[in-house]
Amino acid sequence: MTFPNILSVLRIILSPVFMILFLSDDIISRRISFAVFFIAVLTDWYDGWHARKYKSVTNFGIFIDPLADKILTSFAFGLFTVMGFMPVWMLIIIALRDIVVTVIRSYDEYRGMTMKTSFIAKTKTFLQMTYIFFILMLFFILTYDIDSATRAGINDFIFSSAINYFLLLAVTFITLYTGIDYLVRKQYLKKDEIN
Repeated sequence: MTFPNILSVLRIILSPVFMILFLSDDIISRRISFAVFFIAVLTDWYDGWHARKYKSVTNFGIFIDPLADKILTSFAFGLFTVMGFMPVWMLIIIALRDIVVTVIRSYDEYRGMTMKTSFIAKTKTFLQMTYIFFILMLFFILTYDIDSATRAGINDFIFSSAINYFLLLAVTFITLYTGIDYLVRKQYLKKDEIN
């Protein structure tokens, strides 16, 4: 197994570790969970850079790398559902779309059929990660001794505010849209191949 593939597998392993540590009642464990998530994200950047630089791209890597990314984000959104501020239906839409599309795309690339990632899909990934980092940053602040007004404000924003709900709604619907867009473009690609 190549080094980039090992990093992808590590990212999958770190995903539940991040969630378990975050859900711990121990403040230190929760703080460590943020470091685990950040390390997992760094492995995503580094394995791609390493594979391109040293030309160690493999069929397994084509499959496992994007799947590992989606597993990590799905665990983060799963955590938000467990925490009680993200509805289950949003989690189902995001996780199903990301994992199903990733598996289909990876299988197509394994067979030599590459479809360029759309701008809207790249935007979706950026919005997902930005939202996750933003919320985790707020939770990280809550692990420290801050004044009660700030603590209450952060908790109200995460768990009660319409703004956070609509941010989640926007992330969910753009994720769903990109899944539909991918499947439609894939059908047109097949028709072009037949013609």
